[in-house]
Amino acid sequence: MIRQKQLHLGAFMRPATIHTGAWRYPGAWSDVNFNFQKLRQLARKLEAGKFDAFFMADHMAVLNMPFKTLRRSHTATSFEPFTLLSALAASTEHIGLAATASTTFDAPYHIARRFASLDHISGGRAAWNIVTTSNPDAALNFGITEHMEHSARYRRAREFYDVVTGLWDSWADDAFIRDVESGVFFDPDKMHVLDHHGEFLNVRGPLNIARPIQGWPVIVQAGASEAGRQLAAETAELVFTAQPTIEAGRKFYADVKNRMTLIGRNPKYLKVLPACLVVVGDTIDEARRKRALLDTFVHEDSGIASLSISLGCDASKFDLDAPLPEIPETNAGKSSREKTIEIAHREGLTVRQLAQRIGGHMGLSMVGTPASIADTMQEWLETEASDGFTIQFPYLPEGLFDFVDHVVPELQRRGLFRREYEGATLRENLGLPRPENRFFPSSL
Repeated sequence: MIRQKQLHLGAFMRPATIHTGAWRYPGAWSDVNFNFQKLRQLARKLEAGKFDAFFMADHMAVLNMPFKTLRRSHTATSFEPFTLLSALAASTEHIGLAATASTTFDAPYHIARRFASLDHISGGRAAWNIVTTSNPDAALNFGITEHMEHSARYRRAREFYDVVTGLWDSWADDAFIRDVESGVFFDPDKMHVLDHHGEFLNVRGPLNIARPIQGWPVIVQAGASEAGRQLAAETAELVFTAQPTIEAGRKFYADVKNRMTLIGRNPKYLKVLPACLVVVGDTIDEARRKRALLDTFVHEDSGIASLSISLGCDASKFDLDAPLPEIPETNAGKSSREKTIEIAHREGLTVRQLAQRIGGHMGLSMVGTPASIADTMQEWLETEASDGFTIQFPYLPEGLFDFVDHVVPELQRRGLFRREYEGATLRENLGLPRPENRFFPSSL
């Protein structure tokens, strides 16, 4: 008997709530981004709901918008991802722990060491979200006055991936023999010195930590541009993406998986999990009222700032009650700019209307009952628009509890989602193979 295809679910938890008005919603935990006790409670609830992963995005700049807007943001500060996820590793047993780490502003040795450590600490539950940071304000925090050009960022990212994974393969799995009698702790023949010299990076190695439990932490990629899709096809095992419609989802899904086939990778081993804001109600009308109330908490200052970030230019200079003007290309991220312009043109929105949309949440939303949400998720899964979803909660804790307590049981009833975890590691739960060590293949 062929097993029914199963959904995979990640939880987008940094910022803990993506909607700009979330912290103002009645009963919301306004301090959740910087409250470990509450984040631990949420992680345990997600694990009880059998989620695949707790996913932390990361931002490396506070001063990326005008102060009148910044003062309204609930995401200005947050925990550093590795510190938080290492603490959560001790408070959970099964859920994956995914963190963003930039290839633009960090060093591959640091990244390799941190993720290897997290994988060991968590018992094999780490995942690395590879990003090329496009925010010029972040560059200023690292002493860089001229931001790296888009295509160069992706070339560096590809080389960065090769170096990090090479460092993870520094040691054979059985290198540490710990022979008390002879006094030999490790076998030198099972250590590899990478000695990488490339266009952007020079790294000697080896890594000063044993090979990760998973071989490599799961590789996540979030770019949607042409360069981002190609990087995903070449490197990723899980793709976090933003597709506003099921038609767009199918096109993206087919494109990335076809690219994998062309380069000889098995598309079965890539899980596409688009981001989705989910608002749950006992009735569809109740869910819509919740979403409408949530949107009322978006201040115009925040909307215009969010629009400026999406477009890569200052939207406050536009006529707010006119259509969106022509937007020239910039060195900022391309995919968010293109999606924003497409929404404005498709729906005929004024700048003011577009700002309210972007300021709240412009991506895919599912607003309805557990049954209607499950219907939509099932359609995405069965028509190859996704392999699951990265759930964005509208407010916390209620929005997360609503999903775990009501939507998850409906998905389980339909046979679309696990009732128990499949294994001990994130790779096992995602159905991904353990990578072979490129330097010591016989050690596996």
